[in-house]
Amino acid sequence: MKSGRCVIHSVSVVSGGTVLDDGWVEFDDGRIIATGSGGSWRVLAGLEAAEVVDGGEGWLTPGLIDIHSHGGGGASFEDGPDSVAAALAMHRYHGTTRSVLSLVTADLEQLKRRLGAVADLTAEDETILGSHLEGPFLNPRHKGAHDPSLLRNADCAAVEALLEAGRGTICQITLAPELPGGIRAVSSFVEEGIAVAVGHTDADYATAREAFDAGASILTHAFNAMNGLHHREPGPVGAAMGTPHVTLEVVNDGVHVHSDVVRIAFDAAPGRIALVTDAMAAAGAGDGDYRLGSLAVTVSGGVARLTNGGAIAGSTLTLDASLRRAVQQLGIALPAAVQALTETPARAVGRSRDLGRLDPGFAADAVLLDAGLGVKKVWAAGHRVR
Repeated sequence: MKSGRCVIHSVSVVSGGTVLDDGWVEFDDGRIIATGSGGSWRVLAGLEAAEVVDGGEGWLTPGLIDIHSHGGGGASFEDGPDSVAAALAMHRYHGTTRSVLSLVTADLEQLKRRLGAVADLTAEDETILGSHLEGPFLNPRHKGAHDPSLLRNADCAAVEALLEAGRGTICQITLAPELPGGIRAVSSFVEEGIAVAVGHTDADYATAREAFDAGASILTHAFNAMNGLHHREPGPVGAAMGTPHVTLEVVNDGVHVHSDVVRIAFDAAPGRIALVTDAMAAAGAGDGDYRLGSLAVTVSGGVARLTNGGAIAGSTLTLDASLRRAVQQLGIALPAAVQALTETPARAVGRSRDLGRLDPGFAADAVLLDAGLGVKKVWAAGHRVR
């Protein structure tokens, strides 16, 4: 279904690491067709069938992009189309206009079915970018909230089976490169155009660099489920910070990573931080008992942990909350924080050509924020979704 012509004016446009004061953006049929500043938008407002939105001197950003999320609104992405729709509706309300659907570790047959289901949804809904396989090629020593009985080495047969099931819609895969077959698997997935992420790993600095040299380009939820950043043993975080093509995911919820460490990450890898939610079903749904894959999760005070063992089990974060925390509590400059929620994640999954900026030719994904960075209106592919 086509989206109509729309002009949003009297806003500060935050895009591409800059701010355009008194700006405006025009889009039609799902694409941005013009931008500018001042009163020139009034000519556009006279065009037939144009919707004109007065931004009230708020902030206008590109639509937020989450490349690592497992669900929300009480629903998990593994549980079928209705659950996916419910979770995405909650995240869209909070400004996320494009999502990669992350799948936790399961047995190979379940993963194949789930990849097929996401492939079907990707063909139907352009706001779904594809799937993210977080497992099963993870190190049991850093299993986090993954069932250790289902983890496995990256053998060629399993890699081929997952690639076939994904039908070209796998955006990202997280794996531990130190496992037998790990580096070979990195090369195999990269050859298929998939962004390979190092994560849930016991890799040292040298092994992480070897994976990045082989084409891995993301560090999954940096600092979590991996060896830490030590002054003599910099580990995967140090390897990622020192490799210019690598994007570092950060879960900025105040639980996963200390605020000062988030600041260090922004300073050490400018333009390469992707703020993600790692959200599970409880995001937007409240405390209680949930499941993440095959494991029971208890959410208390907004913090999700495995019922048995207490390991962090995803988050209850939304991207708008991550933005507000970055700017208002951590002191990250607004253009840099917005970039970490838009342009950088788009680039990480190979969509920098059409997502993550408010430029002509890009998708008409936009979020109107008030002075306090609260979400007022949201457009996805030119359609008003809030």
